[in-house]
Amino acid sequence: MSAIDPTPVATPESIVAEAESVADLLKDARASVADVIFGQETVVERSLITLLSGGHGLLVGAPGLAKTKLVDALGIVLGLITHRIQFTPDLMPSDILGSEILDEAADGTKAFRFIRGPVFAQLLMADEINRASPRTQSALLQAMQERYVTIAAQTHDLPKPFHVLATQNPIEQEGTYPLPEAQLDRFLMQIDVLYPSAEAERRVIFETTGAEEKPPRPVLKAEDLMRVQSLVRRMPIGEVVVEAILKLVRGLRPGEATGELAEQISWGPSPRASQAFMLTVRARALLDGRFAPSLDDVEALAIPVLQHRMAVTFSARAEGIGVRDLITDAVKAML
Repeated sequence: MSAIDPTPVATPESIVAEAESVADLLKDARASVADVIFGQETVVERSLITLLSGGHGLLVGAPGLAKTKLVDALGIVLGLITHRIQFTPDLMPSDILGSEILDEAADGTKAFRFIRGPVFAQLLMADEINRASPRTQSALLQAMQERYVTIAAQTHDLPKPFHVLATQNPIEQEGTYPLPEAQLDRFLMQIDVLYPSAEAERRVIFETTGAEEKPPRPVLKAEDLMRVQSLVRRMPIGEVVVEAILKLVRGLRPGEATGELAEQISWGPSPRASQAFMLTVRARALLDGRFAPSLDDVEALAIPVLQHRMAVTFSARAEGIGVRDLITDAVKAML
């Protein structure tokens, strides 16, 4: 999940004081991104939650919905070194991770030198990740999990913080290599990018086709983001919320689901989903200026946390029942 070093347990008073000190910064960061990304408030919120939780996100949406612009804006606002990789079928792992070259000095001596790839960034945009071969996908996903790369038996640590926001086009599947379920599980959340409202689209066409386009304002630095990520992990979480998370996640697994759900679930979320919930509900509360998460946070994040971590049976698909339907029903039953 996150590679941030654990910090000593703090008192509730010190956590509240620290949360108050970053509340205005987070509010400004959210507003700065929203100044250039119109009509995608939920997408902006979930992307920020992903980064505040120290995880990686999968942005799924049709072309032209400002996914690339969103990542660029987040990099500027959060003060992160940002790189972008356009995934294609002929992309090789070394194109992402880097490779060694043989250098020859003036005196004739030769030595290998490591040339870092674009993965050495604090915020990496993996554009259309499902267009790369499984081998290349695996190379990136391993780096996402381990936070380092190994080239010629030498380990090279990735920068801190390190986050990947990958994009996927759901409507054009020819020539793609869909991510396996086990690799999808590495993403903290799947963030669906939908079409904007008519009012938001009106604003888009005026704001982006004029003589000047307003750039996002830098608000945080990388060190500030890591401090917030550490705070998220120390925020208190009530037993009621913990029990709701466990009940929801475990109730969507084959063998533990009851009623009609038991016949509709092919495979369910792993304990990684529970871990993701524990981080994201805290981050959402902090982003909203609250000091502890509630059941509303569990309900709001259930679909983005769970939808890429489970599947329905063939018979359920034949009846038009999807993963989101099952999650929605399970949340309603829980609450």
